[in-house]
Amino acid sequence: MDSLAKARALAEAALARKGRNVVVLDVAELTSFADAFVIVTGTSDRHTRAVADAVVESAKAHDMPPLGVEGYEDAEWVLIDLNDVIVHVFQGEARSDYDLERLWGDAPSTTYHDEGGDEGGPAVGSGTP
Repeated sequence: MDSLAKARALAEAALARKGRNVVVLDVAELTSFADAFVIVTGTSDRHTRAVADAVVESAKAHDMPPLGVEGYEDAEWVLIDLNDVIVHVFQGEARSDYDLERLWGDAPSTTYHDEGGDEGGPAVGSGTP
């Protein structure tokens, strides 16, 4: 499975646990330490941990155990390192503060809308990884 396929599978796992504003960034051409980022918002510390748990479970099910998980206790920003894919699960304010989408704004992206959103299902953002 290539990096973007992994990222999409992890994005779907986050959505299944009601993660919000899920974005996959294709950063392969911009950095050497990862090929893709998955960025997700959780609504509380408990929800952020639940989304992170779903991502880790999905990663293990796809035979890609995490190299590390950081920030799980505080759950403001949980970073899950899967080598070529890095998942960032934020609470809303932390996501706004760090604004990774702006920082990596040159990366092609795909946005996934949660079922409660206006558009339901995956929707392509400013490019298609």
